[in-house]
Amino acid sequence: MISITDYQSLLAVGRQQSEPQRFLFVFLQTSLPTEYSAEDEKSFHSGKGGELNAIMCVDKDLQELTNFADLATESEQMEQDWNLVLIACLSGKNGMLPTADEAEPVLKMMVQTVQNGGDLSKYLAFDRQGELLQFS
Repeated sequence: MISITDYQSLLAVGRQQSEPQRFLFVFLQTSLPTEYSAEDEKSFHSGKGGELNAIMCVDKDLQELTNFADLATESEQMEQDWNLVLIACLSGKNGMLPTADEAEPVLKMMVQTVQNGGDLSKYLAFDRQGELLQFS
């Protein structure tokens, strides 16, 4: 069993699954909250803290995914500045890949979790450089 330590190992684990996987991506931007303290601002500018805002999402067939650099380059075509990306997988059934229509409500749920300040620890998260992050 491969542990997920980076984006490439995530793709490798996806390829090992018995059912085809559709990957779900929610791109996030960090910002200071409307009301913030000097300490909040200091943390934010040091790369910690702030609010997360979902700015775009997409689903992809595992076969469409190559490496993190390609994902970041493709995301730049949308001209949206993002800091983090949340990733989840939707498993197929009976050898059939989930459709984009089946992925849509799950993507919406991911976005709502971000908007509501919910628990993001059930998702994998990567920063703009492709480093795996842990939510605390």
